[in-house]
Amino acid sequence: SEEELAEIARWANENRIWVISDEIYQRLAYFHPESAPTIAANGADPDRLVLVNGVAKSYAMTGWRVGWAIAPPDVVAAMERFQSHATGNVSNVSQQAAIAALTGPQDTVTAMKEAFDRRRRLMCEMVTAIPGVTCREPEGAFYVFPDFSAHLGDRWATTDDLALAILGEAGVATVSGESFGMPGFLRLSYATSDEEVERGMTAITELLARG
Repeated sequence: SEEELAEIARWANENRIWVISDEIYQRLAYFHPESAPTIAANGADPDRLVLVNGVAKSYAMTGWRVGWAIAPPDVVAAMERFQSHATGNVSNVSQQAAIAALTGPQDTVTAMKEAFDRRRRLMCEMVTAIPGVTCREPEGAFYVFPDFSAHLGDRWATTDDLALAILGEAGVATVSGESFGMPGFLRLSYATSDEEVERGMTAITELLARG
């Protein structure tokens, strides 16, 4: 929220802490009409602020490898020096495609956000219908992170084990919470069709019902 961002900015300013804000999902925030609030507009010191964004998520351009950072000039200069020795430049085709995405009609972004929102609600409904599974409703991006710890035990000791079982027996790819320092949880993505969300969640539900 804007209040939380303002509090983070106040603390960072008081302690002279740099803020690096990853805003790649800014346009995929479900409770904001246009985009999620940015800390840049909520009190962050621009002299100690780096904003990071790109076209991969909001414009479905994963693989085009186009992103940017907004930062103080000396930081940008240092980033340019490092990047020039670490990787090549973004291709001209990708740059032109990104310009077209950013400056063209935004109705497709709105439609995609609405589709993700529908799939978000569908997945949350289906995952919380599984006995013992709880899930906080996500406010952005296209993932849910439910707690499956009630299903761990003799058969699946960890969510690493459970994720492998879901992949091998249900044919659904998930990421275990251990990868995020959150054992007991699984990350599920709804960046697919409504039909695939329903099919995948049904397969997971049936696997867990068999125990």
